[in-house]
Amino acid sequence: MNYNDYELKNLTVDEQLSMSSAFPVLMRKVYVWMTLALVITGFTAYGVATSPGVLQAIYSNQLLFWGMIIAEFALVIGVSAAINRISLTTATLMFVLYSVINGALLSYIFLVYTASSIATVFFITAGTFGTMALVGYTTKTDLTSIGKYLFMALIGLIIATIVNVFIKSSGMTLVLSYVGVLIFVGLTAYDSQKIKQMLMQAPDAGESAQKLALFGALTLYLDFINLFIYLLRIFGKRE
Repeated sequence: MNYNDYELKNLTVDEQLSMSSAFPVLMRKVYVWMTLALVITGFTAYGVATSPGVLQAIYSNQLLFWGMIIAEFALVIGVSAAINRISLTTATLMFVLYSVINGALLSYIFLVYTASSIATVFFITAGTFGTMALVGYTTKTDLTSIGKYLFMALIGLIIATIVNVFIKSSGMTLVLSYVGVLIFVGLTAYDSQKIKQMLMQAPDAGESAQKLALFGALTLYLDFINLFIYLLRIFGKRE
């Protein structure tokens, strides 16, 4: 069972009524899981930033640093590829672990940016994310084609970011940040619509459907985190 198993179809009135009880439950789980993951990430980031020994261990040990980055990719790919084969408990633990590792790696922002600007950008991100998620949820326009272009743009952004690691252009960093904001603003709306469509087809709120809701939470979590990082690069005030 995956995204493709839940493409929109014409539902009878009886089918819509039978699914109406499961859909709100699953949508709530998406946003509760996403919010909890953000809380875990935030507390972990702050905890690591205020623990000089832990912070130094992460950023002075290249093996540990790159190992954590690889672990992040492995967890996301693992959850995405094996969501149908692993249990809900395992998928949840992987999501929590990813949130913790991501928080540890994001701890640097408390050293680079002022606390007030971090808080300000967080609320800007929350407002932007909430607005676009609502747009994606309520719009009658099919965003599928837009989503395809956004994914292609995302690949281009990743390639350009890798190139900029070597040339270290501050101007390009700023340009890429604006591009990143536009991409993840669009992806938030697209993913919100896709998750809604997917969960509307769930016959009940059983474990299989909850795993899809968890995957949806991970998707929106990634949208939020990336949007926050790019906005912080634009509006964040440095120490």
